Amino acid sequence: MPAIVLVGAQWGDEGKGKATDLLGSVVDYVVKFNGGNNAGHTIVIDGERYALHLLPSGILTPGVVPVIGNGVVIDLAVLFSEITALEARGIDTSRLVVSANAHLVPTYNAALDKVTERFLGSRRIGTTGRGIGPTYADKMNRIGIRVQDVFDENILRQKVEGSLDLKNQLLVKIYNRRAITVDSVVSELLSYAERLRPMVADTPLLLGQALDAGKTVLLEGGQATLLDVDHGTYPFVTSSNATAGGACTGSGIPPGRIDRVIAIVKAYTTRVGEGPFPTELGDALGERLRSVGKEYGTTTGRPRRCGWYDLPIARYAARINGVTDFVLTKLDVLTGLEQVPVCVAYEIDGERCDEIPMTQTDFHHAKPIYEYLPGWSDDLAKVRTLEDLPTNARAYVDYLEARSGAPFSAIGVGPSRDETISVRSLV
Repeated sequence: MPAIVLVGAQWGDEGKGKATDLLGSVVDYVVKFNGGNNAGHTIVIDGERYALHLLPSGILTPGVVPVIGNGVVIDLAVLFSEITALEARGIDTSRLVVSANAHLVPTYNAALDKVTERFLGSRRIGTTGRGIGPTYADKMNRIGIRVQDVFDENILRQKVEGSLDLKNQLLVKIYNRRAITVDSVVSELLSYAERLRPMVADTPLLLGQALDAGKTVLLEGGQATLLDVDHGTYPFVTSSNATAGGACTGSGIPPGRIDRVIAIVKAYTTRVGEGPFPTELGDALGERLRSVGKEYGTTTGRPRRCGWYDLPIARYAARINGVTDFVLTKLDVLTGLEQVPVCVAYEIDGERCDEIPMTQTDFHHAKPIYEYLPGWSDDLAKVRTLEDLPTNARAYVDYLEARSGAPFSAIGVGPSRDETISVRSLV
């Protein structure tokens, strides 16, 4: 059986967790392949709200094996806090598998992340301060700490010593902070070893064997296309590859085994943190989208910046990821508007640009060109077929689908698992 990739098509927070949860009953493995606890998924099941950060969404579906892949960076304190919280609510977490090659987020990287952002001032990136960026930098600099290292104290100590030789110089001499001791870091990481050990596996081998056995594997991306370190709005991006290509490197599953790429796109647009956002609204309409859509970060609680649907962004995501299916979410949030603007192109220095511009400078100066569609006032919560959508809501969906670069296979009309219009099968 082939693997399925699921990614965000905008700047994140599109509803990937709900989409993964919807697929949970028809997949066997759900693999988180990038990022760390710098993002989150909110899932509502039978009125119960679950906020996940490190754990794959498949943890909530009985029988599904949730996997944290090698492309993820893991804060062990956060991981076990999440596990404990879910177990307290009766969720079985015993199926969780963690890659031996995933990197760990040590305390000194979280400290560096926070002080660096403060030091940058107006030039800050808008990180969550969770130590994710410094940990990915350590990975590329080959001074990182991996999950497997906590099972060998000598190797762990050597790696922490090597890293802190540099990090303490920065903390003390540049940022005027207290030095972090090797013993404190090693002791904390070793304290998780025995609880972690039963979860750890050679995940590329495990997933390859699962596919050979005819199992269905869903690869779940954190963040989203425009936050990808290579293909996003650099430098206002995350530190990993959040696009479909990252699913291969972050899981150990080769490209030839993937035949479907599902991208989640919100019926409007949001982003958290700094960086360009052509359709951003700084008025009452933006506040309305934020309030009705409950647009506050799952991880940080930060209010999300809100704006209208951006067709060039959707088409860009379709190209970069090879999208076979879009899932449109939060259509219900637009209910009650007299008209709904859609960004169809940009105006840059007096010229029309129909696609995302090549340079950071041009994108920063891009002004949206809108077309306006009539709104609707009918409640969408009970709608389960395209035919039952109000005429104007159906026209809005059809308009977006025809111009976004891939078909809409599902449409979210509310936050709960069952508040979804299924247009065609996603598996």
